[in-house]
Amino acid sequence: MNMDLLKKLCLANGVSSGEDEIRNIIISEIDGYADEIAVDKSGNIIVFKKGASRAENKLLLSAHMDEVGFIVTSVNGDGTLNIDEVGGIDRRVISGKSVKLCTSKLNGVFGIKPIHLSKGDSKNEIPKLSSMYVDIGAKDREDAEKNIEIGDLVAFEGFYEENEQAIITKALDDRVGCLVLIEMIKSELPYDMHFTFVVQEEVGLRGAKTASYTVDPDFAIVVETTTAADIPNVEDSKQVCKLGEGAVISFMDRRTVYDKELYKEAFKAAERVGVKAQAKQAVAGGNDSGVISVSKGGVRTIAVSLPCRYLHAPHTTAYKEDINAVFETVNELAKTIAGGKF
Repeated sequence: MNMDLLKKLCLANGVSSGEDEIRNIIISEIDGYADEIAVDKSGNIIVFKKGASRAENKLLLSAHMDEVGFIVTSVNGDGTLNIDEVGGIDRRVISGKSVKLCTSKLNGVFGIKPIHLSKGDSKNEIPKLSSMYVDIGAKDREDAEKNIEIGDLVAFEGFYEENEQAIITKALDDRVGCLVLIEMIKSELPYDMHFTFVVQEEVGLRGAKTASYTVDPDFAIVVETTTAADIPNVEDSKQVCKLGEGAVISFMDRRTVYDKELYKEAFKAAERVGVKAQAKQAVAGGNDSGVISVSKGGVRTIAVSLPCRYLHAPHTTAYKEDINAVFETVNELAKTIAGGKF
């Protein structure tokens, strides 16, 4: 797996509805490797690549380009910015974090009332988003408005750290999925396959809804990232999935009941290629499978995900061996489906 490309994808900004930077990176990477590359009206990248043989089943592999973030809603007289969230973000992780305004490339920091000015129980309360602000160092509203406009997107300021085992960076959700699809498109495929890199997953699975309708597949593999709660003070039965235990296979979440045959086959695929796989041990969350599986006449769908700690936070943690397990599992499962086993 190309970790340099993953770093490039993760450090680029792509808050929902502002995926341009990510889209440009992906198109530049796959140009010359795919037979058809199109960008639809929603901003999704829709790709077709011929394989060595014609597919027996029309297969779609999909990952989303966007990440969670914020949007500027107004400017205060002192030059600070009021914001709202784009996607689901835990307010506990926001205060004091560095951010970047995606249009102007200015840096800022999340601020709240200082603890020594808080009284009583408010000292221990999680602050509401309406009581926070972004400070970009402007002296007043007029100064701030030289560089920003209402509706500008705001992303977490990222860094990328890597050692022999782990990666710590922002937006692994779902830049890892994008990396897996890019690597597959660059490879020699045994069968024809369709790929979509979709927008606005974090705000309602919007891009996947239009892209899957366009492709109209028989089967779909959604390549995602999911929450691992294998951290201190969380009992084993509540940890959902664990780092180091391989690709995460979902049987059900809040949006999708997954195809039972594909669920079983995903584990067999991992075993055939000698990588680990684990069940997602919770009916929680959701992803683009929720709209892909019910597109048109219905699509037989499975999700294969990377276990990742601190999802939707400024920095997330995953293991490189699990990224490889996701790639190998998806690659083998795609070959099996497209080859006509089902």
